[in-house]
Amino acid sequence: MFMAVMRNYEDVFNNLLEISDSADGGILGHNALHAAARNGNSAIAKRIMEVRPELARKVNQLGNAPLQLAVIWDKIDVLKVLLEHDQSLGYMMDGDEDPLLYFAACQGHVGVAQELLRHCPDAPYYSKQTGFTSLHTAVKHGQPEFIEFVLGMPQLRTLINMRDENGNTALHLAVQKCNPKTVAALLHHQDLDVTVINKRAGPATRMLVDAMAHGDVVTMKHMALRDPAVLLGTTPQGNNCLHISTVHGHDGFCMDALALDRSLLSAINADGETPFLTAVTSGRTSLASFFLRFCHDHQLTNEIMKQDKLGYNALHHAIRSGHMDLALELIAAEPALSKAVNQHGESPLFMAVMRNYGVVSNKLLEIPDSAHVGAYGNNALHAAVRNGNSAIAKRIMETRPKLATGENKHNNTPMHEAVIWDKVDVLRVMLEHDRSLGYIIPGTGYPLLITAAYRGHVGVAREILKHCPDAPYCKANGWTCLQEAVFEENTEFVEFILGLPQLRRVVNMRDSNGDTALHYAVQKCSPKMVAALLLHEDRDITVLNNSGAAASWALYGVTEIAKTLNWNEVSMLMLKADPRDETTMVNIHKHVKDEVTYLSRKDIKSLTQTYTGNTSLVAILIATITFAAAFTLPGGYSSDAANEGLPIMARKVAFQAFLVSDTLAMCASLVVAFVCVIAKWEDLEFLLYYRSFTKKLMWFAYMATTTAFATGLYTVLAPRVLWLAITVCVLTSLLPILTKLLGEWPILKLRFRLGRKFKSELLDMV
Repeated sequence: MFMAVMRNYEDVFNNLLEISDSADGGILGHNALHAAARNGNSAIAKRIMEVRPELARKVNQLGNAPLQLAVIWDKIDVLKVLLEHDQSLGYMMDGDEDPLLYFAACQGHVGVAQELLRHCPDAPYYSKQTGFTSLHTAVKHGQPEFIEFVLGMPQLRTLINMRDENGNTALHLAVQKCNPKTVAALLHHQDLDVTVINKRAGPATRMLVDAMAHGDVVTMKHMALRDPAVLLGTTPQGNNCLHISTVHGHDGFCMDALALDRSLLSAINADGETPFLTAVTSGRTSLASFFLRFCHDHQLTNEIMKQDKLGYNALHHAIRSGHMDLALELIAAEPALSKAVNQHGESPLFMAVMRNYGVVSNKLLEIPDSAHVGAYGNNALHAAVRNGNSAIAKRIMETRPKLATGENKHNNTPMHEAVIWDKVDVLRVMLEHDRSLGYIIPGTGYPLLITAAYRGHVGVAREILKHCPDAPYCKANGWTCLQEAVFEENTEFVEFILGLPQLRRVVNMRDSNGDTALHYAVQKCSPKMVAALLLHEDRDITVLNNSGAAASWALYGVTEIAKTLNWNEVSMLMLKADPRDETTMVNIHKHVKDEVTYLSRKDIKSLTQTYTGNTSLVAILIATITFAAAFTLPGGYSSDAANEGLPIMARKVAFQAFLVSDTLAMCASLVVAFVCVIAKWEDLEFLLYYRSFTKKLMWFAYMATTTAFATGLYTVLAPRVLWLAITVCVLTSLLPILTKLLGEWPILKLRFRLGRKFKSELLDMV
């Protein structure tokens, strides 16, 4: 029967229906009446209701009765037949307790709803589970025709203010969906109560404010006519309709809203912003200009001057966001904005200078009492120095010269910041305006020259001394700019100071510990600085510090680098500068040698592993090459019967030299490799002996290998290209010598420069 109804075979169906016990079931729990509803066959549906009315109340596996399917599929004729036969079917609810009007609203089937209400005027219209009415459902699913139908039905007028389980009315949902047409339709209903509050304590008017993000002027005016106070409603963040429409740039809406209620412009949100401030922070410059003119015309000065919770006013925000035209307009309209300082201590002038906004900075400087402070105790001149903007710095010096002596929280004046950041142009501007600035010593106690020495900025120091030839060069404790440069290893600055006649006295000046610049140069083991100081005509190497130590004794404190070229060169330079101090240097060398030996004994295991590992690797490589060369003889082997298997070049002297040198190289490298294998003693003396022995043997193997290469080439090439063979042989023979020269060039250069004063005993230690 189910299959016959599904295919609309009425004759077959009628014959089957006459059989009292014929089956009527189908797939997924459907029955023959479900099939008739699906096909919209009212004739078959009527016949089934006459013979088997009980099928109308049976549900399929989805919980739907035939009448519910007729509603969902908009089968009005079938619905009419079923309700005419049994009116009580219109009051049925599905498994989720949703009524028939709910399904009609989901699909927007107005005709179905009309037929249902004709037979059942008081049919259920809301879900017992969610509290959703058919009006809620139509709004949620965007069915405007069904919404108008519900709003026009007298018996459904109570739905307009009914709330679901969350306390939301249909108006709440319409606002959430941001559907201006639906909102307007609901607002026109005479029974609407816009003050209904949901469970989140948000009246519908507050949610309507969110809808103003779309600039819906019509809805706003309808609301204002019904209840003028509704425009003052706010979101949980404190934003009113003017805030929100400003963020979205709806100029027309803002103008109309202000025309209805001027007080909207005074509202403050959770961030402490008025709509005017919101316009600036949101980059809506045209709206900000409109609000500014509106406030100015209506003498709303407080709204213009308002600062947010962080202390930013409109001018702060305009400068920070780079809206230059707006910033200039604000300055012209309300100069008092320039006096405000935010919670970070920043004034509009400081922010403008920090961003290199020259035009805005100049306009602010024209206001005599404009604020100039900045973050962390800086001022506008600090900002100009940081950016290296000499033009703004010059303008500040002309209008507010006292800023040049202001100190930030680091106790640095703009002059010192210019020195630290190497801003020569800005420094020149300040010194040309007031040369006394070069003599100022701030709270840090560091004169400008010492600050320049710390950074190694020679150009800055030269500019200072150009305007202030006798500028301070030392701290109260005697610490000089030369000592600072040496300590920071700024060699170029050291050479600059040593070349100045007016600062020649600093060469031998001592700090609170009695140390001179030479003491620190020796301590740093900087041969270049030590040599520069020793070459100065006024240097005195006999100066003792408070501990009675000469400069050379500073080498005691850096024994950990005693095996470096720098340490040895410094010690030799000091000995060469004062030969009478040879005993001291001998004692230092003995002390350092003992320290190095002690450290080597402590670390003898790792040293032995390092040396044996590196040496054995090279030795095995040479042994492999020479072993292979012994079986790939130059010229190959003879195939004659008398000399079969013998080398062709066997009678040549060069070939014999090749065999001897190749054999010696292989044997020497194998000896080194074997020694490395058995060298496991953790003894310093053995390691020194092993190192000396393997070093000599490896050089021998290397020389033998290059000789074998040279003689082998000569054996093959001499008969054909004599000059090429001789050249290759010579170059190959010279290669070990060149390698040794390159490897030891730094030591050889130092030996040549120091002559007889050179000592390599520490460099030769492990």
